[in-house]
Amino acid sequence: MTKFLVGRFLSSLVSVVGATIAVFVLVQFHNDPRQLFVPDSGFGMTQEQWDRLGDRLGFNDPLPIQYLKWIGKTLRGDLGVSLARDRAVTELLRGKIGATVQLAVGGWIFAILLGVPTGVVAAVKRGSTWDYIARGAAIVGQGAPPFVTGLVLIWIFSVWLDGTPLQLPSGGRSPTFQFEEFILPCVALGWGAAAGLMRLTRSAMLEVLDSEYVRLARAKGVGWNKVIYKHALRNALIAPVTSALLIFANWLNGALVVEIVFAWPGIGFDALFQAVNNNDFPLLMGTVFIFILIFLVFATLSDIAYTIIDPRVRLG
Repeated sequence: MTKFLVGRFLSSLVSVVGATIAVFVLVQFHNDPRQLFVPDSGFGMTQEQWDRLGDRLGFNDPLPIQYLKWIGKTLRGDLGVSLARDRAVTELLRGKIGATVQLAVGGWIFAILLGVPTGVVAAVKRGSTWDYIARGAAIVGQGAPPFVTGLVLIWIFSVWLDGTPLQLPSGGRSPTFQFEEFILPCVALGWGAAAGLMRLTRSAMLEVLDSEYVRLARAKGVGWNKVIYKHALRNALIAPVTSALLIFANWLNGALVVEIVFAWPGIGFDALFQAVNNNDFPLLMGTVFIFILIFLVFATLSDIAYTIIDPRVRLG
């Protein structure tokens, strides 16, 4: 395990450097971040002022020097100051990550509770009506983009059911926890993931149920429920667990579309989306750096989870 963790740490460093260099270079093809300080009329800043501003922000240095300065500060915990908001990037991200975590956890729980049991039922009752219903729902869930699901949910539960006990808020997030505000965003976020998990669980369960050791257990008189939940499901969970952890990591990186549809003040909309629109270079790079770290951590956790689910798996 130690050898695996050391190797994963070194490979993660390479991934972080490679990904940040790629984003750093691609950002240079966008408008100069100093455009934020230029009035809309295009006048009011001389060339001397422009160059002086570049010196202050470090944009006049060669690109490799800019990157080395940025990565050096980042490794010390300094993600810079947002150009558009004149606030520390760490402070901005800290204020928005809570809303995204709440949304991601809610959507993830919904996806797990819907996708995995449905996949098990569809596999155990293959060819039945329940199997066809589950597969049909999965196709719809994977085919419908999150913003379509979100808009349909808003129309049903906020417009069509307006004035009824089933009416739900159409968006926004209160300073205090309000369970009703989480229902529609979490369902919209988790519906597609639940469909994917259902298909993965069903496929893995079908493969395990057709294996020799399951047939042997049934021949020895082991109860059907024990075969399903103790033998088959545990060995079928590797693919769904990997997918579920990576999905959760992506949502922690900001469920951008869902946050926009439901006006959710999370890191995707209030940080990444605004940073791209404004070409807010420090905020954009700081957000991307956090996203990369989250993804690498959960990718490592998914590998470790293999050994917990199936002791036959060895990390090396």
